Amino acid sequence: MPSNFQLPADWPAPAGIRAFTSLRSAPGVSLPPFDQFNLGSRCGDDPGHVQQNRQRLRAEFGLPAAPHWLQQVHGIKVLRIPAAIEPSPGQGAAMPEPIADAALTATPATVLAVLTADCLPVLFCNDEGSEIAAAHAGWRGLAAGVLEATVAAMRTEPSRVMAWLGPAAGAQAYEVGAEVRDAFVGHQPEAAQAFSPSRDQHWHVDLYALARQRLRDAGVQRVYGGGLCTISAPLRFFSHRRDQRTGRMASVIWIELESIGAGHILR
Repeated sequence: MPSNFQLPADWPAPAGIRAFTSLRSAPGVSLPPFDQFNLGSRCGDDPGHVQQNRQRLRAEFGLPAAPHWLQQVHGIKVLRIPAAIEPSPGQGAAMPEPIADAALTATPATVLAVLTADCLPVLFCNDEGSEIAAAHAGWRGLAAGVLEATVAAMRTEPSRVMAWLGPAAGAQAYEVGAEVRDAFVGHQPEAAQAFSPSRDQHWHVDLYALARQRLRDAGVQRVYGGGLCTISAPLRFFSHRRDQRTGRMASVIWIELESIGAGHILR
């Protein structure tokens, strides 16, 4: 798939790691306001259109298997995916979507995915390219500790983990109320640096800065990406804050099957 239909993760990951975020402009079948490459099944789009787009994601973006989609609830549950799972005969293309906001695996050719439209997608891999993770971090999940929970669930020491921050609502456009600021600053006073006053009892918030703080405290020192704004780029990104009824982008990651020997796979 041409690069103008996806945002590759710009990080120094091992050669066998594949990671990117889909863009709304990729060839898809969803109609307005979900036009056109919507991959979210819970935003009001025609389920048949979503399924066609998901099939195109696998076929045209070079995925080795169908992604493991999650039912995201702005929580901190992390799901370990032991192996790639394909629909059984008669089951159709759809697979159950377990409730979780992050997933990890050490199994090659197993595709992890999180859906976003302003929330922050965070992808992880270790230095050996033998363990990966994907997390959905809206402000609620970020404040509750979904990134810390993801790092803690990995079987790699945090010092050997790197993270990539995908497209999210940017500080110049994302305004929140006092309850959001209090949720972060009450946990970590340093978080106040990520908020700037906009109007009475409202602040612009830098999700990227908050994520970097949380990851640093969890022991992940190498954090890449950030700086984009889904709200401000309607031709590239879906944005719930901007449009209310809209689609979802997918941030996906997998380990190529031939990239590591069996002796290096974490169990």
